[in-house]
Amino acid sequence: MPVEIVTVPCLSDNYAFLVHDSVTGRTALVDVPEAAPVLNALSARGWRLHEVWLTHHHPDHVQGLARVLQDHQAQVTGADADAHRLPPLNRRVRDGDTFDFAGQSVLVLDVSGHTRGHIAFYMPDADAAFTADSLMALGCGRLFEGTADQMWDSLTKLMALPPETLICSGHEYTASNAKFALTIDPDNPELISRNEEIATARAAGIPTVPSTLALEMATNPFLRASSPDIRARLGLPDATDAQVFAEIRARKDAF
Repeated sequence: MPVEIVTVPCLSDNYAFLVHDSVTGRTALVDVPEAAPVLNALSARGWRLHEVWLTHHHPDHVQGLARVLQDHQAQVTGADADAHRLPPLNRRVRDGDTFDFAGQSVLVLDVSGHTRGHIAFYMPDADAAFTADSLMALGCGRLFEGTADQMWDSLTKLMALPPETLICSGHEYTASNAKFALTIDPDNPELISRNEEIATARAAGIPTVPSTLALEMATNPFLRASSPDIRARLGLPDATDAQVFAEIRARKDAF
């Protein structure tokens, strides 16, 4: 039986994720922007928390952890490269490492760019990847610490996952990302349709996260650096994909 994934809205525009296996009763939490929504979601379902997986060190992804751990004795996993600025870790992981959760394999991917040491967690049996602020719905994270080349390498790594993979990203930025995407790829019918769906969902208070990798590949301009239409619009017909990505990222920063 597939695991159940619950999207937990936190703060003003963050998301945490609960990953629950009904057979074993084990539950993992991906990132902890704040404690109360997570604790309420666990209580409402009668779940105990066993593991916490941290993607990167930014406060809006870890600051609720201490309070959650007061109520749940959970093992904390994070990047070995980021351990010096993460909360105390029980398990340190690196790119390519795997660990077991409730009988399912979890693959660790280094997706540096937004920060150095940012990791994603990919569960192939669940068709889900927890990408936080690397690959986001219709976007990617701002390059606070890494370079455009690093982020492009990270996105390329994520694009190699199966298209049906659920992309569980860390923020509700999708509506604003869509406005920008339409300036880069205005004639993309799938993007136009997605923009309309996003507006409807947000008007109803429905999260637009998670999405699927297939949808991101079709509509997210940060994954579409090879598109001839986008290259022509940017005046970069002969640039490398990494150079096109860097230009798109620079335009988003100024948008």
